[in-house]
Amino acid sequence: MYPLKFENYYVEKVWGGRDLEKFRYNLPEGQIGESWDVACHKNGMSIVENGELKGKSLQNLIDMYGEELLGKKISKDWFPLLIKFLNTSDKLSVQVHPDDEYGKRVENDMGKTEVWHVVDANEGATLIVGLKEKCTKEELRKAVEEGKTEDYMNVVKVKKGDTYFIKSGLIHTIGAGIVIAEIQQNSDTTYRFYDYNRGREIHVEKALDVIDLGLKGEKSEGLTIKRDGYSKTYLCLCNEFSLEMYDINNACVEEADEDRFYIFTCVEGNGIITSNWGVEEINMGDSIMIPATLGQYQLKGNMKLLKSYVPDVKKLENEILSEVRQ
Repeated sequence: MYPLKFENYYVEKVWGGRDLEKFRYNLPEGQIGESWDVACHKNGMSIVENGELKGKSLQNLIDMYGEELLGKKISKDWFPLLIKFLNTSDKLSVQVHPDDEYGKRVENDMGKTEVWHVVDANEGATLIVGLKEKCTKEELRKAVEEGKTEDYMNVVKVKKGDTYFIKSGLIHTIGAGIVIAEIQQNSDTTYRFYDYNRGREIHVEKALDVIDLGLKGEKSEGLTIKRDGYSKTYLCLCNEFSLEMYDINNACVEEADEDRFYIFTCVEGNGIITSNWGVEEINMGDSIMIPATLGQYQLKGNMKLLKSYVPDVKKLENEILSEVRQ
């Protein structure tokens, strides 16, 4: 199978904006908050945009090709990842996501652990990641009732290039004036804890059920390995996904993994990917799915790519350690 590109599935949000127009030419009218770029969920399904499989859904491909596409170690029963771009002109709700156990039991959906990479941010833009001081769930409930939720929140200023790991149970939100690439578990379950009196449904009790008061939100500094023609930064590693940044200034040759698929998301610049199947352009904002059986491929150009996949954690830990020991 060849490298796959998908149509953008746009979602209008009350907090959405128009900044995706800086690198997209197909934005519909309205306040666009989310672009689902690799998705296989009941609330959004990716459709192939390129090649002979154009027009088929990602679910179609999984049914047709299974292991050839996903890899030997990835179940066909539930596609594990969801890749998005987000744009904000206002704050999102202060929110929290459940873990897998709670999500499956209560919502018939997976939990949601995610990671944010800031693609662009206005000066002074902020995120909320965790709490700035210790408190109880009862104190948080009272803060919601009194409109003082943000008094307890850890507010951090962000800039282009920052990355934050948002584990299920961590209270969080995104402020105005930000474009984010979000890599997450394949779930659409969010519990709004506080919504700035915008009249939407809130889920205080469920949010309090799943919040982990001990979690802290910290910027990922990563570990950078320099190579001839590119550098690679290990940004995030958990059971659900690994995230790595490839900063390519010439070219990078890699091999697909028969055990798992990869997804590359371009967050800056442009280039091409070449394989035995030919050449495919990669532009700012594109996501490319690398089938498990693609074989060798080359990434060439001047671009920054986020690589996301479901890892063999122990194997990847050993890979990182071997780099450190060199």
